[in-house]
Amino acid sequence: MLRVVSWNINGIRSPLQAVGYEESNNCSAVAMARILDKLDADILCLQETKVTRDVLTEPLAIIEGYNSYFSFSRNRSGYSGVATFCKDSATPVAAEEGLSGLLATQNGDVGCYGNMDEFTQEELRALDNEGRALLTQHKIRHVIILGDLNTAHRPIDHWDAVNLECFEEDPGRKWIDGLLSNLDCQDGSHIGPFIDSYRCLHPKQEGAFTCWCTVTGARHLNYGSRIDYVLGDRTLVIDTLQDSFLLPEVMGSDHCPVGAVLNVSPVPAKQCPPLCTRFLPEFSGTQLKILHFLVHRKQDPVFEQSARQLSNPTQVRKRQNKIRVHSTRPRPSQGGSSRGQKKLMSYFQPSSSCLQASPNLELPSLGALVTPKTPEDKVIAKMVEGQAKSSEAKGKKEVHTSFWKSVLGGPLPMPLCGGHREPCVMRTVKKPGPNQGRHFYMCSRPQGPSTDPASRCNFFLWSRPS
Repeated sequence: MLRVVSWNINGIRSPLQAVGYEESNNCSAVAMARILDKLDADILCLQETKVTRDVLTEPLAIIEGYNSYFSFSRNRSGYSGVATFCKDSATPVAAEEGLSGLLATQNGDVGCYGNMDEFTQEELRALDNEGRALLTQHKIRHVIILGDLNTAHRPIDHWDAVNLECFEEDPGRKWIDGLLSNLDCQDGSHIGPFIDSYRCLHPKQEGAFTCWCTVTGARHLNYGSRIDYVLGDRTLVIDTLQDSFLLPEVMGSDHCPVGAVLNVSPVPAKQCPPLCTRFLPEFSGTQLKILHFLVHRKQDPVFEQSARQLSNPTQVRKRQNKIRVHSTRPRPSQGGSSRGQKKLMSYFQPSSSCLQASPNLELPSLGALVTPKTPEDKVIAKMVEGQAKSSEAKGKKEVHTSFWKSVLGGPLPMPLCGGHREPCVMRTVKKPGPNQGRHFYMCSRPQGPSTDPASRCNFFLWSRPS
């Protein structure tokens, strides 16, 4: 059996944070291995990794028992990117970046790119430089396409397809129509080269969605669309498809994993293709270190002569005698001045003028200043003093509090929505236009169908400028 899984992870670090691991090498390796074990896929294809080669770490790229392949965005950092993890039992014989072959190194490439005459070389290179596709060739005579196609094929694959204008006329849906076979057509008038594995086994399943809007909390009410697919050629799906599934319970992204189980036995290659990440110089130990640029140089003749002179004990003894003679000579500053340098302790001695008390100064008697008190008087005095200090501190605090309240009024209470009479949430307009940056209030409940009373109502109110 061959189990293949596809997942748009919306950043390779997002699932790691959902698992609950911190950002460290050991924890990242453990978390990534845990995700792979949980999905239990022979071939796992990830989209939107959002990492570039310079920030990819070895614990994320090299997992024991797997061989991985990455394609990075060459133009933007933190954008796009795909990766494929294959178990060692399903090691591919070839791997390649892109769809056009322009990034091929002609060493372990897949080939077979089809007719691309309608595109220019610049357009194809710009597409492949975004890091959106990886090709792996296994010892299976079939073709599988899996990933995020960003288009809901049928109205059943979108929650609100009824309210979308020209749903069937969308260019993306027309492209998928030509790619897939329509299993409902008995006359064979609409036969494409591939079959949607999920709709092959679950043609009438409603609410089977793979993507939800995280801003509106639409996942809570399953208000989404199915835009992630596992497509196989007709012979593969009809003869070997055993199961096709969605995993909406797996969190960590705005998409959920999708997969299929095929009754085929992959034969692993003897060695990984050159594109495998373990062959990257930074991970294979072949990257040059800074010590390689530090080479031994020949010594200067002057330096060698001085070293030989210092090695002669007679010359060293003469130099020491000269140093002693120079050190015994008196310095001009010491012979011409009788006043020596002050020591640090001289600045801490009391002045002589302060030690001489004035004979006319009379000290007051202690009896006139100190009045004896009883223990009861001392306790009462302490109590009165403590109450005075506490009342004084309380008064200062009240004054400060009233002052800051008068200066800072604080946030205004949230208005209540019209449908549920619950406090709203504040949002900001991000779309370019005249209202960009303005704040508004809307219902705080998650987005859902209008027929569901638990979903968000249509309340909207502009926030007044402060």
